[in-house]
Amino acid sequence: MSPQPLESRPMSFPAPPRESLPHPPRTPRPAAMELADSPRLAALEAGAESTEAFWESVRATGTPLVEPDPQGSPDHVLVTFLWRGDDRVRAALALPNKLADPRDPAANLMRRVPGTDVWHWTLRMRGDWQATYSICVDDGDDPHAPRPGERTYWQWLRSRPRVDPFNPRTLPRRWGGVPQSVLELPGAPTAEHLWRRRPGVARGTVTEHRLRSELLGNERRVWLYEPAPPQAPGPARATGAHADRDAGHDAGLPVVVLFDAEMWQPELDVAALLDNLIADGALPPVAAVMPESLGSERRYRELAPSETFVEFLRTELLPWAGKRVPLTDDPARTVVAGQSLGGLAALYAAVSAPERFGNALSCSGSFWWPNHAETDGEWITAAIREHGVPDGVRIRLASGAQEWVLLPATDHLCEALAERGAAFSHRRFNGGHDYLCWRTELADGLTELLGRPAPRG
Repeated sequence: MSPQPLESRPMSFPAPPRESLPHPPRTPRPAAMELADSPRLAALEAGAESTEAFWESVRATGTPLVEPDPQGSPDHVLVTFLWRGDDRVRAALALPNKLADPRDPAANLMRRVPGTDVWHWTLRMRGDWQATYSICVDDGDDPHAPRPGERTYWQWLRSRPRVDPFNPRTLPRRWGGVPQSVLELPGAPTAEHLWRRRPGVARGTVTEHRLRSELLGNERRVWLYEPAPPQAPGPARATGAHADRDAGHDAGLPVVVLFDAEMWQPELDVAALLDNLIADGALPPVAAVMPESLGSERRYRELAPSETFVEFLRTELLPWAGKRVPLTDDPARTVVAGQSLGGLAALYAAVSAPERFGNALSCSGSFWWPNHAETDGEWITAAIREHGVPDGVRIRLASGAQEWVLLPATDHLCEALAERGAAFSHRRFNGGHDYLCWRTELADGLTELLGRPAPRG
């Protein structure tokens, strides 16, 4: 199927506005965090155990500490973040993803047990919470540091993140920097097992390329994932293609276009996820085309809804990739996926170019866009409410319960999709704006949109 130029395609979806502010609305936190007192730390302060015995126990169990809810709720626990710091430490700030109010930064300050080197911060959370976090420490070693209480102190303190030394689990940080520690409470839905390399699983091929775009006037890295060849004659790849032959489509591989590849592939190894999902039978053999983002400013210009960027995907990126990996041209077996601004871009690509993108997977989408003057926004929701969603397009949404800035716009979008009878699903996970959560949502979303149908009995 040769791509239609933009001017010859039927454009039933309206063009997006061209200008907006490059940040979300400044929405106040709707409710304060539920801070609490840890019984374990209270016992330490009362002298029930020595400081050395406490730290020895912490080394054995790891951090954060998790205790039963003193209010007796089986659905909640107390979570305590710890830092070991001597008299030189002036402040320590616990920063779980999206659990801080920029208007009240002191709420996240850790307290010191008097006469000890134990710094702590406790909050009450539902038992299915998961988050990456850092501990930002002022250990008095910077002679040029602002003083506590000065206007610039909080910003300076947040610029000094540390890994939790008693927690071995980390995730890389976007575009480098100190890794982030990982917390998953026992009830959190996790895809951790799907992201680990497993012995005996056939490995697909990942190649890194550079692609020049005439439409965008830039060049970027693109990673291509091609699944491992079938292990035996007939089954896997043929199963994935038979429906297309019946429908008159090509027999190419289903394809996922995944934004922000510089994080998803070299840092998080999304190829391992795809290998495991294919090996488990949750996905047919599938290809992935993964373009990188070129820094935060360029990313904002491209992933905020842009007709030019969609044309890049449709007429440059996918045809280029199709010369290297056999890709389907069937929109029903094509997924465009992203998170944050990438989640907004994925939805816009599907509703504006449904003849190529039949499935949108959006995690924590920036549906507040465009933010003209703090109050004016949610353009894509208004457009969907007026024009609907093209026939055949399926949408998978996910948002975090801790993302208070995004939740109103996400709820409004879901209302509009339901009103227009769109094929969509939405899951609200207990987490923030966080790759730890998005890893699970990517796995489950791809399985929902491309997974094999259950056998008919």
